[in-house]
Amino acid sequence: MDIFRDQVFAPDVRAIRDLVQGTGFFTAEECVMAGDLAVERLEKGPGSGYHFLFLGPAGDFSAYACFGPCCCAPGSFDLYWIAVRDDRRGQGLGSRILAAAEARMKDMGCRKIWVETSSRSQYDPTRAFYQARGYAQEAVLADFYGLGDSKIIYSKTL
Repeated sequence: MDIFRDQVFAPDVRAIRDLVQGTGFFTAEECVMAGDLAVERLEKGPGSGYHFLFLGPAGDFSAYACFGPCCCAPGSFDLYWIAVRDDRRGQGLGSRILAAAEARMKDMGCRKIWVETSSRSQYDPTRAFYQARGYAQEAVLADFYGLGDSKIIYSKTL
């Protein structure tokens, strides 16, 4: 059975980048950035504003989430990343890590979670995932990521 943990360890940086890259959804730059958030957490601790939840041991986890409070918006949190290792997809790990992250955010004073994703058809399952878990579409920012690739913003009230 997998175990949740919230502490970030140095081997997690490379593992985050590899996991995110393995999904096939993100650019090389985005994969580096995902790991950079863990580096910032390692360097600054909770003061970084980035909080992590992992399903599995350091450097070899099956899923993770990164979230944090929105600046100047008390009670609002961004869910920055949620990803499941490609070979573990379809086993309910995304639902488990999301539910655990939501519980952690609520314990930290969150009342509303915000999530952003792409409008590209590749992200149809991602949008369906959030909608099935109670997230409501709040806005569409046309052509945000590029021509024909809009940003879709979802929220969930806890």
